[in-house]
Amino acid sequence: MKHTVRVLLPMPIGNGYDYTVPEGLLAPKGSFVEVSLGKKYVVGVVWGDSDNSVPLNKLKPIGQILNVLPLPKATRDFIDWMANYTVTPKGAVLKMALGSKWRVLTDKDRLSFKPPDPDYHQPELTDAQKQAALKLVNDVKADCFSVTLLDGVTGSGKTEVYCEAIAEALRQGKQVLVLLPEIAMTSALIDRFAERFGERPTEWHSELSDKQRRLNWHAIAQGQARFILGARSALMLPYKDLGLIVVDEEHEAAYKQEEGVIYHGRDMAVVRAHIGKIPIILSSATPSLETLNNVKQGKYKHVVLSERFGRAKMPFISLIDLRKEKMNVREFISAPLFEELKSAFAQGHQAMLFLNRRGYAPLTLCRSCGHRLQCPNCTSWLIEHKKSGKLHCHHCDYSAYQPKACPTCKAENNFAACGPGVERIAEEVKQRLPEVRCAIMASDTLSGPKAAQELIKQMKDRSIDLLIGTQIMTKGYHFPRLTLVGVIDADLGLSGGDPRAAEHTFQLLQQVAGRSGREENAGRALLQTTTPEHPVMQALVKGDRDAFMEAELNERRAYHLPPFTRLANITVTGRDQKQVIIAIQQIASAAPQDSRIRVLGPAPAPFSILRGRYRYRLLVRANKSVVLSQVLSDWVSRIKISRALKLQIDIDPHSFL
Repeated sequence: MKHTVRVLLPMPIGNGYDYTVPEGLLAPKGSFVEVSLGKKYVVGVVWGDSDNSVPLNKLKPIGQILNVLPLPKATRDFIDWMANYTVTPKGAVLKMALGSKWRVLTDKDRLSFKPPDPDYHQPELTDAQKQAALKLVNDVKADCFSVTLLDGVTGSGKTEVYCEAIAEALRQGKQVLVLLPEIAMTSALIDRFAERFGERPTEWHSELSDKQRRLNWHAIAQGQARFILGARSALMLPYKDLGLIVVDEEHEAAYKQEEGVIYHGRDMAVVRAHIGKIPIILSSATPSLETLNNVKQGKYKHVVLSERFGRAKMPFISLIDLRKEKMNVREFISAPLFEELKSAFAQGHQAMLFLNRRGYAPLTLCRSCGHRLQCPNCTSWLIEHKKSGKLHCHHCDYSAYQPKACPTCKAENNFAACGPGVERIAEEVKQRLPEVRCAIMASDTLSGPKAAQELIKQMKDRSIDLLIGTQIMTKGYHFPRLTLVGVIDADLGLSGGDPRAAEHTFQLLQQVAGRSGREENAGRALLQTTTPEHPVMQALVKGDRDAFMEAELNERRAYHLPPFTRLANITVTGRDQKQVIIAIQQIASAAPQDSRIRVLGPAPAPFSILRGRYRYRLLVRANKSVVLSQVLSDWVSRIKISRALKLQIDIDPHSFL
């Protein structure tokens, strides 16, 4: 009888197909093979023996074995685990591991990756840093699974500390992966890593060229690339001998992938470390509530850096109650913040103004009838951008020039820009402080890591006095002369019904405040707010993170929210609203009858139309004892919906929009 195998294809269609292995050909697990699918040949991976459910005479033979190292067992096990947990076809996860442009190396591709030197430059660490580093190094030496939270205030030198663990892993000949939440952060960290280890780390993110991604993929698979710095997708790479994972800024929501295979990079990194039996470090100045709860329960180790490096002190945070400020309707910088800005510039210092809103104005309305200009494809207002001169939707690619006449009342030239974005704050600064050199730092003004690097250079060269930006500038940047941070709207993230709103707002504001006073000059952060009594604002002023997080944990427990329960979103989207409603109702009616599970909905999502597709969903809440992935898989597999519709399952949702 011919030998048959299951081949997994990098496509979101099922969990593999059976093929026969021609006589004289060896096809061990993990082998890359070329197989026939319909009328074309595709590359797949041998996943295991077939279950013999298909008659032998109906199976096609494997075409050829490709000259590529087999996919390692740890990578295959991780793909299996991730597919089961996220209720996703294994082929969709394999596609992430290979990338859409994957192919075998050619003779023209020369792999040349210089190894980093763990002893290239030994920084001088403080006693507290040495003690913290020793604990992390010992975990690497133990060569077994462990999770450690490196919990250090902004400017405490967390990077220098975990670099000691990286150095130990490199000395042992192991590979190291450092994950970042944002691509823009890579330029800043690459310079620091190159200074420490003498070579730049191998990068993995969407800004790389197809050729560079191909070379890096094969270098990682062959073990030539030993120090990898990447976005969350770097978890899927076929490491030959991975010895350590570091998740920098582990609290960041950007680690959550919201489309395709929906997963949280930090959580999957912990799983990957467990499968590989290696240590993982979660680093943050403002750890997530889930991570702190795991520390509290003894699941994670805890290493604390409570003071800034050298003579730098933590910034003094104060509140500006906007209810008491008399401000011009076209001004958004209060008098106290304006005076502090002038004082900082007079002393030759730099400042930062933070507003987590891109563009010029978040809303454009008609003064005559109140009509609001909305995206035709999404349940979203159009955002004015002065740079492009257009109105943009931040959820799809739609953009348009402002109409001359109101679509409702036909009044001409009567639109008003309401509220500020970073461009409007920059305009106000230029009007009130024309001599100040300012720049905007937002995701739509930076084209990638190189643009971010140039902006950082300008700050360090002191050719910029004031940096105005969104949350992208809160992530790990070190500006020695920056002594003042002003937050234009500290309340912005507290609305919207997100159960994590208070936690995320606290983390964001603590991080942005931490950009100031990182060297000998004292730093200040002024937060403009209309709710100074809010627990978030009071915790920031008092510097009492632990008490705030404990209160948040108690509130989550009282309302049966994570980390004390499990949540999942089931969303159906489609262009035919009636079809979408029928499908979500069918799913709801088939819900499991289990007292440990509660199903809320169906209901339209807050963004009920996105990119021209209607969105309805169910929210599932379950006890911790429930294996939610299995329940959801069994549940939705019983429902057949139209191919015109899309069903998405989000385990442990972070976005409720």
